[in-house]
Amino acid sequence: MKKVTRVFYISSIVAILFVLWGLIPADVWPNANLDTVTTAIQGYIVEKFGWFYLISATGFLGFAIYLIFSKYGNIKLGKPGEKPEYSYLTWFAMLFSAGMGIGLVFWGAAEPLSHYHTPPFGEPGSEEAAKTAVRYSFFHWGLHPWAIYATIALALAYFKFRRQAPGLVSSILKPLFGPKIRGGWGTLVDFIVVFATIFGVATSLGFGAIQIAGGFSYVFGFDPTFTLQFVIILIVTVLYMLSAMTGLNKGIKYLSNTNIVLAIALMLFLLFTGPTTYIMNLFTTTFGSYIQNFPGMSFRMTPFNTEDSWIQDWTIFYWAWWIAWAPFVGTFIARVSKGRTIREFVLGVLLVPTIFGALWFSVFGGSALNLEHFQDAGLQQLISEYGGTEVALFAVLEQFPLGTVMSIIAILLISTFFITSADSATFVLGMQTTGGSLYPPNIVKFIWGILQSGAAAVLLWQGGLGALQTASIIAAFPFTIIMILVVISLVKAFKEESKELDLRKRRQKDTTTTKK
Repeated sequence: MKKVTRVFYISSIVAILFVLWGLIPADVWPNANLDTVTTAIQGYIVEKFGWFYLISATGFLGFAIYLIFSKYGNIKLGKPGEKPEYSYLTWFAMLFSAGMGIGLVFWGAAEPLSHYHTPPFGEPGSEEAAKTAVRYSFFHWGLHPWAIYATIALALAYFKFRRQAPGLVSSILKPLFGPKIRGGWGTLVDFIVVFATIFGVATSLGFGAIQIAGGFSYVFGFDPTFTLQFVIILIVTVLYMLSAMTGLNKGIKYLSNTNIVLAIALMLFLLFTGPTTYIMNLFTTTFGSYIQNFPGMSFRMTPFNTEDSWIQDWTIFYWAWWIAWAPFVGTFIARVSKGRTIREFVLGVLLVPTIFGALWFSVFGGSALNLEHFQDAGLQQLISEYGGTEVALFAVLEQFPLGTVMSIIAILLISTFFITSADSATFVLGMQTTGGSLYPPNIVKFIWGILQSGAAAVLLWQGGLGALQTASIIAAFPFTIIMILVVISLVKAFKEESKELDLRKRRQKDTTTTKK
């Protein structure tokens, strides 16, 4: 434990206090329990600063696109001539495993169905609602979230591998604040990073357990009790701790590759057993519609209809959620991206996951909408009977050949995504609380793993996962400001490096001229 920093002690104490606060029943402390307080704070932030989230997220995307075409695109995230540590396939697999893999499986069918029945505008259940449902699914899981991840990941990778700085978010701000960032302000920045990661991942552990339990309930008839959910958390905890202990090049690498193979196999199977022509037509037309309506969706608010909360409930919520996850996902992406150029990095992180995500929603969401709109399959009613959103995927798969087999593969896929997200998080938390070490001690990763799983299990038992999720998203507000400072600091660092390179070239030219 010699390597741990004060961020470790502060974060672990705050995490334990939050979990204890979440255990207090609402009737004991009705006006000050965790759920009431966090919901009120998050509601205020979303209502008053929703515009700030929209502008910031679009600004990060604009910055990422600028870097692709700028003169800084050739800068390597590492020493000159250094080769990438992982192949493209493994790199992309790791992006998905740490980023949105489990979310795509959870929401692939559920989100388009939800938008179809409750659209952002227009008549529910109409053809227009179906088109809008898939387009907004593309939007929520497309360029914007990956631009947020790319921004913070690029900054971390550049300072870590190019400038040999500690792999901490606070170290990125040194060009702006100088040595002062190593003091209290730096500790605060790193604490916000760890806070958002702990509760964001703990929430996902809880919701992942709920979906796996929902799958067992729907496919095998198990009763989705807390006992079943607790057993799932226990098993997954053991598996992801084993994976985390083996490190990036074994457990996480192999599981990530397994994830991507299973995901592609499941998607292709449904594509060819489902309405293939309809799905590909939907993908093509919706992708075009996504690009066509991109500016309007990026800045859409409802100032003339204050009672319409759809934007707040979906788009702004998502943007805050992605920003809350950015420290965790960004740190992990940075760690596995050594040796790539900035242009290669940004193109890879932006385009590949966006296109894959669009195809995923076309296959699963398109199949669900085809059943609901053209065949009147009553999926929404079926989902409600079995509990809720967590069984949407299984309700859709049941309608196709070998539905039970596909559902079992889906449960396995959710489990492996679950494991890789959790073990990636223990690695990131270990890194952020040991001064940016690329190889955090196993004991530190073990402590964070137990704390995350314990928080998930306890709050799942008390019904406080929603409050924990809200607490994590609250951390997105200060972190958005931190990310804006990161962009400014990164541009300043690029300009300094560009000047140094120009000066070096001039000196070499002068030396050559003098020799002649």
